[in-house]
Amino acid sequence: MRGSFLFLGTGASTGVPVVGCSCAVCHSIDTRNVRLRPSGLVRIGEKTLLIDVGPDFRQQALKTKISHLDGLLLTHTHYDHIAGIDELRVLNFWQKKPIQCLLSKESLAELEIRYNYLFKPHAPGEARTAQIDCQTLPDESGMVEFKGIQIGYTSYAQGNMKVNGFRIGDFAYISDIRSHGEEIFAFLEGVDRLVLSALRAEPSRAHFSLEQAAEFAHKVKAGQTWLTHLSHSVDHGTACELLPADVRPGYDGLEFFFEA
Repeated sequence: MRGSFLFLGTGASTGVPVVGCSCAVCHSIDTRNVRLRPSGLVRIGEKTLLIDVGPDFRQQALKTKISHLDGLLLTHTHYDHIAGIDELRVLNFWQKKPIQCLLSKESLAELEIRYNYLFKPHAPGEARTAQIDCQTLPDESGMVEFKGIQIGYTSYAQGNMKVNGFRIGDFAYISDIRSHGEEIFAFLEGVDRLVLSALRAEPSRAHFSLEQAAEFAHKVKAGQTWLTHLSHSVDHGTACELLPADVRPGYDGLEFFFEA
């Protein structure tokens, strides 16, 4: 079955442009340099899955006319990946049921602390918060069925934060990665369409540089890789000149297809 992936946001944690910044990228007229916080939409058949729900989700949903979600995949619980979770409330109203969420046990424990009110029962007549039903990943890596779709997952760490990468067919989404074990390449074997995070050209403690991301993509042997989580130091046109042809900077609104 053919699936599609739509970039809702490709920016780093601050988004681009950055508040108060006067750099050339933040004032660029190239719309590909305008980046909301990182998120994406997967469509397979009649199912629509959201990957991460950052603080710009309302804007992203209005821009792309999202009116229904079958599920949410959470990579981890940093602010730029979960801060729009309350915006799911209106979809609960339209769909008249909670949204299913696939995440690690560690991510669920963090949500229960930071968004404890989402998990409390509602008294009759009480205003309702967003509602999610959580399905936790049973192991560090493996395969699960979620909303009738076979989804592979793997785990790695960004500092002290556990992060999950996801795979559907020959497509994989790997964000906020810097340190990883060699087993990730077995997980990604056969991936043809890869979304991978890279912060900037210079090395970073918590993210791949552009060069490191290209090296990782070539080790995976992906047919095409698109970079996300890009900071305001990355100009789209310049990055295209620096990167190999099979590794491109993503941009908000870019859509591609894969085999699910």
